[in-house]
Amino acid sequence: MYYAYLKSPMGVLKIVSSEDSILEISHVREEEKDSHYRPQILKDAITQLNEYFEGERKGFDLKIELKGTDFQKKVWNELNNIEYGETKSYKDVAIRIGNEKAVRAVGMTNSKNPISIIVPCHRVIGSNKKLTGYAGGLDRKKWLLDHEKEYKKNMF
Repeated sequence: MYYAYLKSPMGVLKIVSSEDSILEISHVREEEKDSHYRPQILKDAITQLNEYFEGERKGFDLKIELKGTDFQKKVWNELNNIEYGETKSYKDVAIRIGNEKAVRAVGMTNSKNPISIIVPCHRVIGSNKKLTGYAGGLDRKKWLLDHEKEYKKNMF
């Protein structure tokens, strides 16, 4: 596994990859030592995340490897169908994966998303339109949603 750290407008991100796939993107308190070698996928992730933060990118073109149960993978894959600058409720996601009673399970799965931002768990909110749960903290979730809404206006 290879590691890199990215200083973003919302704090430091730790990016973990294999030789050819992104395995994890998480929020950390501070940078640690990067891998001496960075495979191309890790370089591409840094470039694409920077473009996203600069408002120049609304989607990612990176090979990712999601590790989890079949249910978790189904939820995480469904998150990629939520459009940039849009939100869905946990119930909406549960319905879209064919199990409308799995609202809590969707919430738990969302909180375990290993590839933050690229798999856009921040786009899932409560049915009452309130921000709930985000492993990186609600302040970061709000920042991401506000960022996307601002740049969505300029992209379309």
